[in-house]
Amino acid sequence: MLELPEANVIAQQVNKSLQGKRISNVNANCSPHKFAWFYGEPRNYYQLLAEKVIEKAIPCGGMIEISAGDARILLGDGVGLRYYGAGEELPVKHQLQIEFDDLSSLVGSVQMYGGLWAFPEGQFDNPYYQAGKQKISPLSEQFDFDYFGSLLEDGKPKLKSLSAKAFLATEQRIPGLGNGVLQDILWAARIHPKRKMATLSEEELHHMFKALKTVLAEMTANGGRDTERDLYGCPGGYKTIASKNTVDKPCPTCGTLIKKEAFLGGSIYYCGGCQRL
Repeated sequence: MLELPEANVIAQQVNKSLQGKRISNVNANCSPHKFAWFYGEPRNYYQLLAEKVIEKAIPCGGMIEISAGDARILLGDGVGLRYYGAGEELPVKHQLQIEFDDLSSLVGSVQMYGGLWAFPEGQFDNPYYQAGKQKISPLSEQFDFDYFGSLLEDGKPKLKSLSAKAFLATEQRIPGLGNGVLQDILWAARIHPKRKMATLSEEELHHMFKALKTVLAEMTANGGRDTERDLYGCPGGYKTIASKNTVDKPCPTCGTLIKKEAFLGGSIYYCGGCQRL
């Protein structure tokens, strides 16, 4: 799933490989998917995008926005995005193919769910999109401990019942920080995902903030996580410590086996030795 590191990496790759390319054809919803979401009617995408030139891509939290003239293409966190050169075989099933005049293609595919929105600039009012554009990214210097503290203050009435996972990855407090990246953040902070925020000391809150900043920066600098793939289909270079790839493998710090549990509608991965509940 696209989260903040992958959105940043893929946006950079789009700018490197697609900038200046002219769109010659658009195929939307060729393989209908119940949980693939579009803006309006997919059949209108051709009229909106044909002959437009790719200008730039920017990350919006865990989304990627691509500008093409007065149109915007927005890919949500459940979309697998791949670039194929002229003559390369495309996947049999996909939900969006944007073909360029050099016969290369940008292809978006949805497995579980995902948004593939194309719309005139300024005409898409999605709260996740708006939060991603407006809120401060944890990759920026502006996201300091004072700002982190303001997020804690906003959630103060709920802190007694809020878990560390819920605080970091829900309600768009930090757009792009989802259930995937939070596992290594909490491992680095030595905080169990189920720990109640109200039980954390000031020192532990500083550990959480530092881990959030350093882990996300490292994930981004290394091309995303090894559980995800980039624009060219390559896995990221950041080796996850607590993820589906490391379940039942020893923690690199203490040797305790990494566990997987269901929690809050998803999975959590943690080391029972380093992250005590």
